[in-house]
Amino acid sequence: MNRKKELKQQFKEAAVEAGIYQIKNTINNKLFVDSTKNFKTLNGLKFMLETNGYTTSRELQKEWNQYGKDAFRIDILEKLKKSDEPYFTEKEALAALEEKWLETLQPYGEHGYNQKKA
Repeated sequence: MNRKKELKQQFKEAAVEAGIYQIKNTINNKLFVDSTKNFKTLNGLKFMLETNGYTTSRELQKEWNQYGKDAFRIDILEKLKKSDEPYFTEKEALAALEEKWLETLQPYGEHGYNQKKA
């Protein structure tokens, strides 16, 4: 019982890491690029995809259902480096990092599941 409490405490104390991740369809090489304030939420994202509850990208959900979970890989592209700068905001830094990766990978149209922002 003590071991279970220990593990829970370790989980709570683990540093929260933000950054950019991609979901890659290994059959057709299409990508979905997104940011998260906490990489631990990726388990919830997988659960939503597996239970047909992912609404951020209907096309990604459709192909997840079509090809199955083994056809997809989730990779961390970059972790956000925290800063003590007085004007640093995690939200803005994360948005800039996401924009950089979207620009680099261009996961749109036949290459991905992202929608270009207007």
